[in-house]
Parts: sequence; structure tokens; C-alpha cells
Amino acid sequence: MKRIVVAGGGTAGWMAAAAIARTMGRAAQVTLVESDAIGTVGVGEATIPPLVTYNRLLGINEADFMRATSATFKLGILFDGWRDGGDRYFHSFGITGKDHWAAGFQHYWMNGRTRGHDAPYDDYCLELVAALQGRFAHLPDNGLNYAYHLDSTRYAAFLRAMAEADGTVRIEGRIAAVDLDGESGDIAALMLESGQRIEGDLFLDCTGFRALLIEGALHAGFDDWSHWLPCDSAIAVQTGNVGPPMPYTRAMAHDAGWQWRIPLQHRTGNGLVWCSRYLNRDAALDRLLGNVEGKVLSEPNHLRFTTGARRRQWVRNCIAIGLSGGFMEPLESTSIHLIQRAILRLIRMLPMGGVNASDVAEFNEQQLQDMVQIRDFLILHYKATDRRDSPFWRQCAAMDVPDTLAQKMQLFRETGRVFRKNEELFAENSWVQVMMGQGIVPQSSHPIAARLSDADMARFLDTLRDRVRQTVAGLPEHGAYVAGYCGAAAGTA
Repeated sequence: MKRIVVAGGGTAGWMAAAAIARTMGRAAQVTLVESDAIGTVGVGEATIPPLVTYNRLLGINEADFMRATSATFKLGILFDGWRDGGDRYFHSFGITGKDHWAAGFQHYWMNGRTRGHDAPYDDYCLELVAALQGRFAHLPDNGLNYAYHLDSTRYAAFLRAMAEADGTVRIEGRIAAVDLDGESGDIAALMLESGQRIEGDLFLDCTGFRALLIEGALHAGFDDWSHWLPCDSAIAVQTGNVGPPMPYTRAMAHDAGWQWRIPLQHRTGNGLVWCSRYLNRDAALDRLLGNVEGKVLSEPNHLRFTTGARRRQWVRNCIAIGLSGGFMEPLESTSIHLIQRAILRLIRMLPMGGVNASDVAEFNEQQLQDMVQIRDFLILHYKATDRRDSPFWRQCAAMDVPDTLAQKMQLFRETGRVFRKNEELFAENSWVQVMMGQGIVPQSSHPIAARLSDADMARFLDTLRDRVRQTVAGLPEHGAYVAGYCGAAAGTA
């Protein structure tokens, strides 16, 4: 299984090629096939903290990477209008307050409110307070949890240079056909329009929504989740910056979906996600262009999608990476993360003497579990809402949700508890922030919080809050820090 062929470039293809070439060295021969004539989606510009680890695993210098991709730092997502149309809340990275082994911090905060401590839950989260004040710096011992806003097209180019330096061979061309072995049913080669035949032992499908290999040739099947996540359309457009970049993404709800705003060093990424049942394409474009800041720099990029997952993401000698394996709308910035998870999982299971059925089954189970857990977290944003001001929101509020999500919501509403299962991506703090932000109020708190005396409770809460306030006060302004640490070179801004 030495010859690995990556079908398709873009973020998924070059993340895969770079990681395998850097990790495996001479043990693998990586060939990537892509066509300059085929565009990429290119809107995965907001990320989550695991990408920091991914880049470190590949030995990437952070400042060089950020300079090349005009990246800024990201401490979380500001949600506008998701609960009742006039509200806002923040989903931050990191941890709020200080947990006890028996109960999360939210139980102490809730108990404290019954004793007259009325400080918002937000005040106890360092990343949240720093984000809203527009401050950032690297702290000792990874004291501030962060991710990036980046230009995904430039990220792909950055990784391409790295992968080619590590021995990856890029072949320009469009895939005309997928040649299957008549006996085994495995993929034997990719046939290009030029007539060139690209043989391999293992094939990675990074062809995006087209899924030319995993679905077109191997018929993996697809589970449609649009009955839970009804948005099926998006428009992306770039605008000039109108002020210093803030260290967070914005997700602004509207009557048929939501809008994103992502600040980079050289521009701002904007987009509208909506359900075509309730808003047509022309009206969506007018709404987006009427609600952006700064000069429009690009032609609108229109996308149609169906949220869901490939039933099998590893079939025979083919593995789906990225959009070919399924799609999750970018509400919680998980697109690049799912690419990363699939690549690292594949490297851990990389076959040398042939495809092992047990590896395939385990890979498919873990990939699906990742997507199901992210799916449930996204559904939460739509289901837990008081909005009834449009048909779209009434549909969301009335829909049945998966049992896995219903149980999590009921448990938190009744007890204030959240349990993380099977290494799921979103930890307790994420679920607590979003559920409370969406209006789910726990009816009780853990009795262990009642053990603290009034004086001890006051000391505990005040100390945590003061520590956050003092740390944030010592942080520099985010835009200034970025400029000094990794400012984009002249001519790229």
C-alpha cells in the first residue's frame, strides 16, 4: 500500500498530502491529482483549536503560517439573535470558572445566584472576556485557548509548497473515469481526460461534493440530515476591513438562516446560509450585500448543499476526506476539523500489506460518530429557541430531534449536568454555554455547591472573576498583536 493517490486538491487534498508526506517520508509515495480548471469551495475560513495541534504535529511555524494565510486569532463565536431575535451570547474556547471533580462550575455559579451573586456566567471565562474586549496574546502553559481565522485558499497553497518539498508529486488534470479492478472491485487507477493513467494502492477522495470516487465509483451511500438541519444554500463574498480585526467569528441569525462574518488581516469573509424553502437566491444575495461592512472585493460564490454523511467513508481502498465524506454547515467552524480528524485517523490506521477489514470498520464507526456528535451540537442551535417570528424558526422549534440530543437537553434542563461521551469534540463548557445562551435554564444544581459557606462562595467566585479581569487587562489589542507577531507581507494585505 505504498502508492497513495490523492484525488483533488484544495484544503482537504493538500492537508492530506502534507500530513502523509511529512509523517511517512519514504514509506509512502504521494501523488496528488487536481485541475486548475476546477474551483474549490474555499470558504472554510474559521477554525477551532485542534488545528493548532495539527500544525504543530506537522512542524509548521505558527507565525510563518499565519503570515502566509493572512490569519488572525479566534477565541470563539458571537451568536446574535438565535434565542429570541434580539439576544446575543458567546461560545468561547477554553473553560469557564473552575470545575470540581463532582460537578461543573455552572453548579457553583447557579448556587451563587441564589445567594445574591449576580455576575454573568460570561465573566468567569478568560477567552470570552478577552474576545469581547478585542484583546489577545500567547500566555504561558497555553493559558489562552485559541484557533485561527485564515484564508483557506492560501492555506492550501502553503501546504502544497510543504508537501511538494517533502516529495509529493502533483499532476495537473481532470479525472475522466475511475478504473476498478475487475476481480477485487478496488480502484486500480484514475483516468485523466488527457489519457494519462494514475495507478495507486490507496486512493483518497478529496473531490468535494462531487465525491467522484467514494460515491461515483464505489457507491458508499449517503444519509440525508436536512430534516434536522434544513439550510441548503449559501453565498460567500469578501469585503474590505473597516476596523481592526476582532478575535472572534460572528454568526447572526435571520428569519431563514444565518450570516457569518470572519475577520482576516487583509479582508473580511462574509456569507449567508439559508433554507431555500423560505428565501430565494436573489433575495438572499440582496440581504447579504445589504448587511456587510466595507467595500465588496469579490464576486458572490453560490453554493448548494445537503447536510449529511456518507454511510461509509472508507470503502475498499478508497477513503473520503472532507466534503466527499459529508457536509456540516459552518455554524461551529468544523469543516477543516473533520478533514483533520479523518487524515490523522487514517495515518494511525494506514495499511501497509493490504486493507484490513477491521481497520475499515473501526474507521467508519469513528468517522460517523464524529459527525453525529457535531450534527447534534448544530441542531441544538436551531431547536433550543424562543423564536417564532418566521416559518423557518417555527419549523425548527417544532421539529423532532435525535434521541441523543433530546436526552442531553433534558438532562441539562433538569439537573444542569453535561457528560462528554467517547472523546466527542465539544466539551462540557461548549454545551453549557450554548444551551444557556439558547435559553435552556437548569432547574437545579448539584448539592455539592451548597457545602460552601456564604463567605467561601463569595471568595471563590470573586477570586475567579478578578483573575479573569486582571489577566485580560494585561493583554494587548488583538490587531496590534497580530501585526507584530505575524503581520502579512506588503502586497498581500
